[in-house]
Amino acid sequence: MTSLLRFLGIGNTAAKHASAETQTVRRIAEKLERLTPEKAKYLAAFAFVLARAAHADLRIDDAETEIMQDIAREIGGLDAGEASLVVEIAKSQARLLGGTENYVVTREFRCNSTPEQRVRLLQCLYAVAAADGSISSIESGEIANIAEELGFTPAEANALRSPYRDKLSVLQNLPQPD
Repeated sequence: MTSLLRFLGIGNTAAKHASAETQTVRRIAEKLERLTPEKAKYLAAFAFVLARAAHADLRIDDAETEIMQDIAREIGGLDAGEASLVVEIAKSQARLLGGTENYVVTREFRCNSTPEQRVRLLQCLYAVAAADGSISSIESGEIANIAEELGFTPAEANALRSPYRDKLSVLQNLPQPD
């Protein structure tokens, strides 16, 4: 029975996930040689999750990229060139591997971060999504998924979203009271 499961590719799923689990994080972290390995992995996962939210609508515009670079400089203490490199790699990874890496990298971030770092990430996700002036329903839904994967309750996620309420596209189209 075990050989049948292995033949079908079911028996090796744990090994596949273990080896692929940090592929995205490793690729970005390798470019951050001057940082400690822990800091580089943290920043890599942070950047990937930002790119995941930005790419929810299948495009990452210049405003979102600029905000992501600002965040990478602030969170990682990076110079402009390093921040640009980290964000470009994260964007590329999100485009290429997003469907398969999204949950894995977000779970890895959750396991290797403090509650305060997870709050900061969620705040940054809303800032990136709002960079173009509007948070689409797709972006909002993706951030809600990420929030759940990070361990936030819907009420906690909504509280962190409240500063961006006026950017929610679903609310922007409502008729204004006279």
